[in-house]
Amino acid sequence: MEFRHYSVMLQETVDELCVRPGGVYVDGTLGGGGHAYEVCKRLSGTGHFYGIDQDEAAIRAAGEKLSEFGSLVTVIRSNYCRMKEELNASGVEYVDGILLDLGVSSYQLDEAERGFTYRENVPLDMRMDQRQEKTARDIVNGYSEMELYRMIRNYGEDKFAKNIAKHIVQERKKRSIETTGELVEVIKAAIPMKIRMQKGHPAKQTFQAIRIELNQELEVLEDSLDELIGLLKPGGRLCIITFHSLEDRIVKNAFRKNENPCICPNHFPVCVCGRVSKGHVVTRKPMIPTDEELKENSRSKSAKLRVFERA
Repeated sequence: MEFRHYSVMLQETVDELCVRPGGVYVDGTLGGGGHAYEVCKRLSGTGHFYGIDQDEAAIRAAGEKLSEFGSLVTVIRSNYCRMKEELNASGVEYVDGILLDLGVSSYQLDEAERGFTYRENVPLDMRMDQRQEKTARDIVNGYSEMELYRMIRNYGEDKFAKNIAKHIVQERKKRSIETTGELVEVIKAAIPMKIRMQKGHPAKQTFQAIRIELNQELEVLEDSLDELIGLLKPGGRLCIITFHSLEDRIVKNAFRKNENPCICPNHFPVCVCGRVSKGHVVTRKPMIPTDEELKENSRSKSAKLRVFERA
């Protein structure tokens, strides 16, 4: 199956990076290389692009897409949380711009064998990096009822989290839950029919929660943001596209903290904590897709773009 990933807010994101022909830029979530291709088109001379992704299929697809740019491009299979060490290994200390598109690719969602889908009956997997041993199956069959409840409540924001967790534990006492289809049936049984008829697919939020938990998506994001900002040269920009409120909140708070890190009480006449601003938030309100883009790709609906510029 061809690796497909619609590049959300493509023009807006690349424009906000303010690409200079001789600059150094990094895409920490390379995907199919859509954003990367537009960045590389603007590079020349001493310019260089580094593309990072932990998904083997993404690395292969993006490598082919970007091959026409030759030595201007370096593709690395890794997680963006290791961006600093990967760049340092290539002799790079600071960069002019960094992009993160935190969306799951269409390939990952639609390729049944990857085990992300709740629309087909396939083995539970959901690994972004298939070198990882732990899978969604291990979470569904290994977590306690309380752990499942907290995961579905916090990461899926499903008001039926408690009942879903209870049903999962009850079902796996009979036999282990091995496939996406089996898990969907358990989730359906935990949600009242009336509610199921009113909203989207009943398993969507639970599947999201398991995927986030398995791939440690929020922890990686929260732990990486300060370091990513620290990698930027003065005037360099960090552009991040999020797809749900939990991600967006983390990015918004990190950007604000780096803009105004002072922890002095409000009544102090001057700052004495010594914490210095690292830059400023470019997007006071997040940018969102245009109506035209939403017609082309409904999966863009929840996307938000936030931008930070290094001082």
